[in-house]
Amino acid sequence: MKKAITAIIAVVIIALMALGYAEAAHHSAHSGESAEVNPQEIIFEHLGDSYGWEVPFSHSKRIPLPVIVRAQDGSWHAFMSSRLADGAQYDGFQIAKGGDYNNKVVQVLPDGSQYRPVDLSITKNVAGIFIAALLVLLMVFKVRNWYKKNGMKAPRRFTAALELVVDFVYTDTIRPIMGKEAPKYAPYLLTVFFFILTMNLLGLIVIFPGGANLTGNLAVTAVLALITFLVTNLTGTKHYWKEMFWPEVPTALKCPVPLMQVIELFGIFTKPIALMIRLFANMMGGHMVVIVFMLLIFIFGSMFGTAVGGAMTPLSVALSLFMLLLDVLVSFIQAYVFTILSTMFISMAHVHEHAE
Repeated sequence: MKKAITAIIAVVIIALMALGYAEAAHHSAHSGESAEVNPQEIIFEHLGDSYGWEVPFSHSKRIPLPVIVRAQDGSWHAFMSSRLADGAQYDGFQIAKGGDYNNKVVQVLPDGSQYRPVDLSITKNVAGIFIAALLVLLMVFKVRNWYKKNGMKAPRRFTAALELVVDFVYTDTIRPIMGKEAPKYAPYLLTVFFFILTMNLLGLIVIFPGGANLTGNLAVTAVLALITFLVTNLTGTKHYWKEMFWPEVPTALKCPVPLMQVIELFGIFTKPIALMIRLFANMMGGHMVVIVFMLLIFIFGSMFGTAVGGAMTPLSVALSLFMLLLDVLVSFIQAYVFTILSTMFISMAHVHEHAE
């Protein structure tokens, strides 16, 4: 068994090395030996959102996604993104290249100017969120259906692994912090954990349905942090708000200058910002490092020729594989950190006045 696994890993590594060498040769042949690779452009292209899902090992073919836009005259238009491929126009719309609306759908007006319409398109990130949500639902119902069918019989394989993770997050994290209120907030916190974990892992897969940089998108992490912010403050106890506006500190610190009140109110908003930035920065950084390591093949191939680029392939692939394995661990850690911090913030909003 070990020999078979070793052989599979060796074949994968050799295939990646051959692919890297071939790509370096292809790049040199079409761009010239002296052509320079633009790492910034390549990185942002892979990490950014788009109106189509990239086909592996092809820079031109994409899986089309629905484009839904509202034109300047108020009319709505819906069509597939394949109609806008390669700079084409359709129904007066196109994907802008450069300028303020780079890589966004714009409407080309009769005078040649560009108008940014209301855009409700199903982009790659939006589709990725739907896929992640669907996978989380399938995992939840898998565990539910097992116990519905088999009673309290211990599950096996994937279902057992899911139960182990649920028990770890709930028993060792949520219940010790939330206490008797744990059952009330556990559904939300467990959902957040598995949703973030699923998005993180999907982002490490380079082929459909993976490849969408969801938790490396500030808008996605901002919405997750906003939900925790709302749950924390809308369910806070009276004593929580009393401590916010009239904390138990010397009067000189809160009146006539409301110093402590300002600090407490400032803390309300720094907590979700910390959640948002922490998740975004860690996942974005991990994806970026992997892409940079893979770009070493093309950078060296562009600078010193195809032979040098091919020679860099083993090192580049080895570093990329190491970072991918590390990112798998980071995916679990970041989902857990977001969950435990959310649990702590919600728990802090449910303090009760101590008895004398």
